[in-house]
Amino acid sequence: MKSYELLYFMAPSSDEEVRVAVSNRIESTLTEMGGTIDNVEEWGKRKLAYEVDGLAEGDYVLVDFHAEAKNIAELDRVLRITDAVKRHMIVHRGDRS
Repeated sequence: MKSYELLYFMAPSSDEEVRVAVSNRIESTLTEMGGTIDNVEEWGKRKLAYEVDGLAEGDYVLVDFHAEAKNIAELDRVLRITDAVKRHMIVHRGDRS
């Protein structure tokens, strides 16, 4: 399995239930595909460089995980259809094993 990073943000006005639901959805998607989550860092509210969907701030979360390369497309699809996630980026971390 390869090492990846997922960075995503939601509207800062999202309540705790929505945040937990998104986190659980990501975790279940990864574990169903045989991946593992190594670390989750909640960065909190950060100012955006430009407005996204009328938002000037976003609530960021960074997830380090291991998964097979063929399963990244499915995770990307799940994140795209999750309305609470405004933007996301998945990056392969070649410097980690």
